[in-house]
Amino acid sequence: MEDDIRELYQEVILDHGKNPRNFRHPEDAPLEAHGNNPLCGDKLTVYVRLGDGEKIEDAAFEGKGCAISIASASMMTDIVRGKSVTEMEALFEEFHQMCMGEEEGDNAVVAAEEFADDMDKLRVLSGVKQYPMRVKCATLAWHTINAAIHGDTDTSTE
Repeated sequence: MEDDIRELYQEVILDHGKNPRNFRHPEDAPLEAHGNNPLCGDKLTVYVRLGDGEKIEDAAFEGKGCAISIASASMMTDIVRGKSVTEMEALFEEFHQMCMGEEEGDNAVVAAEEFADDMDKLRVLSGVKQYPMRVKCATLAWHTINAAIHGDTDTSTE
């Protein structure tokens, strides 16, 4: 059974890696940041447009990277749309902890319940915890969108 789940996860990562969603440069996105993972060579630019109440109206990306990096960016841009900046930050924290294999913090239980469906989708990337260097591949897009929203134009996993 575990092999079936691992195979399904690999298929999802490959699908998003080969056919990334939201791989574009929207002309009306005023926020952008460039992310770099020097260990793997991943380079992404994330574009964001915020609306009322600091809700993410649009998120997209361009760049080159390994399948994990591209798949994570693809999934992230789908998941964060419609969320507030605060919700995105909580989701990023929960996702980062999952990738690191860390225990959940006090706020994680609330976040886990609130974002259960999103975390289920992102769980396909949780295997990176077995390969610490791949955690940076999976989290690069998240660091980059966070930088864009907070007015930083560049970020790195180093």
